[in-house]
Parts: sequence; structure tokens; C-alpha cells
Amino acid sequence: MYTTITSEIVDRVMIVTLNRPEKMNAFTEKMCEEMILAFNEADENDEVRAVILTGAGDAFCAGMDLEKGAETFMDHTPLVEYRDAGGMLSLRIFEMKKPMIAAINGAAVGIGITMTLPMDIRIASSNAKMGFVFARRGITMEACSGWFLPRLVGMGKASEWIFTGRMISASEAYEGRLVNKIVEPDELMSAAMEIATDIAENTSSVSVTLSRQLMWTMLGASHPVESHKIESKMIHWTGKQADALEGIEAFLEKRKAEFKMKSSTDMPPFYPWGTDRTYEVEKK
Repeated sequence: MYTTITSEIVDRVMIVTLNRPEKMNAFTEKMCEEMILAFNEADENDEVRAVILTGAGDAFCAGMDLEKGAETFMDHTPLVEYRDAGGMLSLRIFEMKKPMIAAINGAAVGIGITMTLPMDIRIASSNAKMGFVFARRGITMEACSGWFLPRLVGMGKASEWIFTGRMISASEAYEGRLVNKIVEPDELMSAAMEIATDIAENTSSVSVTLSRQLMWTMLGASHPVESHKIESKMIHWTGKQADALEGIEAFLEKRKAEFKMKSSTDMPPFYPWGTDRTYEVEKK
């Protein structure tokens, strides 16, 4: 089905692997399309509770495929119609119902690192290197990174990394709060799977979806009361649902909860909120 990525479901976790190892998994529009298709499938499949993205071979993603040389970024679409492919990918990830974990196994450069910013958790191999190298290529930030990066690491650190365009080590990324943890290369996937399976085995799908969307959308709120309004709707609605009953009874009975509600069909009537957004995510 796919030519630039692979996808498999293991223990209710979808593992998506960028699969152009001979090109260090360099990004192409075809890869973008296939990733969006895979993420659509993950959202629609209730057996999938979390998604892990990683790269085949020694690299995570070396950035945009520069095979066309200087013409790589010479798009002839009229300016008013042009949409950055990386931005379309980031917007799709932003809308995900399922939590996403980036398992950064090697070099992550340009779009190779900005595509991870709307993901929820980033785990890096100790030998990974990252670079927001746009200024060193004469181009600019993309993939909605102007929104995500300062919110994740702060304006000062984002400015340093963007303005210099230098490569940064996994340890510097960790110190700058870009990644959650660093592990040895042979422990990377097991560390990612540990988090993903904990989510899959012990949590309500609907609860996780609502919380994920709450935290991302509230990053742009002007006042905490905006979060309060949505949280009030969420707790009022979820408190009457089957998963809340099961979660409380399982706790009192000292047993594992068996949540049955599905994020594909059992979401509240007020989801999604923020329907005044001016973009549409293309779902091919």
C-alpha cells in the first residue's frame, strides 16, 4: 500500500516508520500524503490507541529531499493558493484523536524535526541530532513551527536554534525541553512502546482524546477561563458516561478497568470545539 513509509499495529499501537533509508528518510510530498493516510487510518481504527513515528535505518528524517537541487523550493503555484506540505501534515497531526510519540532514532533535520512538534511526546536516541537549519539554506520555518516551537521550548531557545540553524545534540534538546527523555539506541522503541502500551491498556480512549485536544487548543487561549469553560463541559459530560462508571467501579473493586467507549463514535456533541478555524486539513 505504501512506498515511502511502513505501518503496522502491535499491541494496539500503530508504528509508522519513514522508509527511505537509502535517502536518510528524506521527506517528499508522496511521503506526506502517505503519512496523512496512515494517521487517518489510526484515528478511524478503534483498535489503535496510540501512534509511534520513527525512521528506518540510521536516520529519523534528514529533511526535505533535495534531489531537485536549487529548484526544490521553486513552486509555481500562485502565492495566494500555495500551502506548505509540511504545514498540512502538522495540522493533521494537531487534529489527531490518538496520542502520538516520536521515536527519534537519528538525524532529524528541517521538516524532519518540525513534523514532530505537534506530536505529544518525543523520545530521542542518545546518538540523535536535530537541526532547524532553514536560515543556513536561505529559506524559512515551515510545518507550523512558528506556532509550535516557541510554545514548546520558549522564545529564547527557539530563537537561538532558528537564527543559528546549527545542529543540536540529543542532550541539548533534552535540556531545552524539546524531547521528554533520552535513551540508548537499542532501547528507543521499547521506551516508546512502554508509554504507548500504558496508554492503550489503562486509559479511556475518549478521555485521552478530549484531554489531548484540550491541552493543544488551550495553548492559544487568551485567558484560563477559556479552558475552564471546555473543562466544565468535559467533566459534566464524561461523568455521566459508561467509561466513568467503569473507571470508578474498577478502582473501588481493585481491578483493571475495561473501557468500552470509542473515540470514533462516542465523542460529546460539543467536540470538536473551536470550529471557527480558517483551515481545512486535506484528508486524501
